[in-house]
Amino acid sequence: MTQYKNIEFSVESGVGIISLNRQEVLNSFNFEMADDTILALEYCKNNDEIRAIILTGNGRGFCAGQDLEEATRENAPKIEEIVDHTYNPIIQLIRNIEKPVICAVNGVAAGAGANIALACDITFAAENANFIQSFSNIGLVPDSGGTFTLPRLVGMQRATAMMFMADKISATQAKELGMIYEVVPAENLQETVLNYAKTLAQRPTKGIGLTKRALNQSFTNSLEQQLDVERALQAEAAQSYDHKEGIKAFFEKRKPEYKGC
Repeated sequence: MTQYKNIEFSVESGVGIISLNRQEVLNSFNFEMADDTILALEYCKNNDEIRAIILTGNGRGFCAGQDLEEATRENAPKIEEIVDHTYNPIIQLIRNIEKPVICAVNGVAAGAGANIALACDITFAAENANFIQSFSNIGLVPDSGGTFTLPRLVGMQRATAMMFMADKISATQAKELGMIYEVVPAENLQETVLNYAKTLAQRPTKGIGLTKRALNQSFTNSLEQQLDVERALQAEAAQSYDHKEGIKAFFEKRKPEYKGC
């Protein structure tokens, strides 16, 4: 397994755990941490033993977005190069890996950090966490899929206000607005999310992945197109081992033992 310098990575009971680990800068991204994160996500994608993924941060913050020192140093990469190298590939992997990606927001999630958290399938946050669309504070535009994801979660008016004003949204507010799934005490966050991910890792991964594919396509499809997508994916799911095992277990009145295929 790859040795990482800017993240911690481990596998437990079918769950790949990616922990951003540049604590001195609140886990803000530079190229090196982006490379590590992308490699870890790709490993999770391609390893059949991993059936759920957790993305979290070490220390006081989840992710403060872009490392501004990298972005402003002499001979710094252009902002569009940073987006192409770091944020677009991470968002595309989170959305296109056909396994559940669960985010555990352990502290501040600002800028790209907020939008990475919102791009995950299911997001938990500690009670002391907050979300900030901080781009406008330095005259930039939200990236990392924020202008796509946030309006679909909270509506256009609220998303616009958050982005224009860089409002700090508490974890409790984020749950009430539908931005995230659940808020838990900070001391219980990692245990809660790991137990949740372990449960997901024992569920029918093939069907979950196909469901994720259908949800992704629903963002741009008409109803008629989406009905066709559901029909095709339902036919594919019906051929899976897990579907057959689920049916067999139902008739045998026992708990199914899914394999994720």
